[in-house]
Amino acid sequence: MKARAFLILLTATTILLWRCGGNTETQVPTDSATTESGIINQKISGFSADNAYQNIEKQLAFGFRIPGTAAHKKCADWLFKELQNTCDTAYFQTGQGKAPKDGKKIPIYNIIGSVNPQAKNRMIIASHWDSRPYADQDDQKPTEPILAANDGASGVGIILELAKNLKMQKPDWGIDFILFDAEDLGISEIENSFCLGSQYWGKHPHIPNYKANFGVLLDMVGGNNAQFMWEENSNNYANWVLVHTWQIAQELGYENYFPLKLIGAITDDHKYVYEATKIPMIDIIQYNPNSGFAPFWHTHDDNMDAVDKRTLNAVGNTMLHLIFNPPAIL
Repeated sequence: MKARAFLILLTATTILLWRCGGNTETQVPTDSATTESGIINQKISGFSADNAYQNIEKQLAFGFRIPGTAAHKKCADWLFKELQNTCDTAYFQTGQGKAPKDGKKIPIYNIIGSVNPQAKNRMIIASHWDSRPYADQDDQKPTEPILAANDGASGVGIILELAKNLKMQKPDWGIDFILFDAEDLGISEIENSFCLGSQYWGKHPHIPNYKANFGVLLDMVGGNNAQFMWEENSNNYANWVLVHTWQIAQELGYENYFPLKLIGAITDDHKYVYEATKIPMIDIIQYNPNSGFAPFWHTHDDNMDAVDKRTLNAVGNTMLHLIFNPPAIL
């Protein structure tokens, strides 16, 4: 295959972002990055957007997955069994945190499924699985919980389908699927009140002295016509992973979902993982600098109507090809 070069052009602008409690004003620099195409050496089939969609429906069937509730524990048990059935090893990590709103102690259940646990080279694919207990961006019933079909369940739905695929065809690398809990309890004005599960895991990884080459976080990855841009923290932590992942997406024909644009820093689970472990990690997240997060974000509209199978397919298929076509080890 003849290699072709493409250029990423980034325009200087100032934007204001907040996610997981962090308000960050970021000057996006003028920059450029080049790479060559033709990096997919192993084409893989098998990812089913229908299955991923059904995985989301199954999560929502438990109700609101709010830490400390019966529905939350039942969903955690189900997720653990799913990863037990598809991965070589599964871990149910139990911790404790405090709900930012009232200070009450809450359980934290991080759920991990490992494929090829003996492999030296490893990648993390992660998502949060809890649901937000208040629709604070909604004009109607802002104090009531949301179903979080997209903001939480979509990434998990893709991960469960990826794990199912890897049971049938094993990659050379080790893969650790991590479902972080208690990501979406936070209040923007309270520092570090989001992402409690990843903060706990960063201090207490499921394996002592755990190491991985890099990680990918999936957050709000099922929206209709969603676009996923280079997030600034991701670019700082793991530019080489961004380049490789977005190029895979482009080679697969998903350039509309993965445009070559840079957005400002977003505080999300990947930030806490990197700060605690120095594992370079990127965030695939729907955000538009002109309109912000998707209209369903933190509202009661974050239900199955907010999920599009075409987007699930684009993200899931990109992840599957990343697993079998990892970047060169630095």
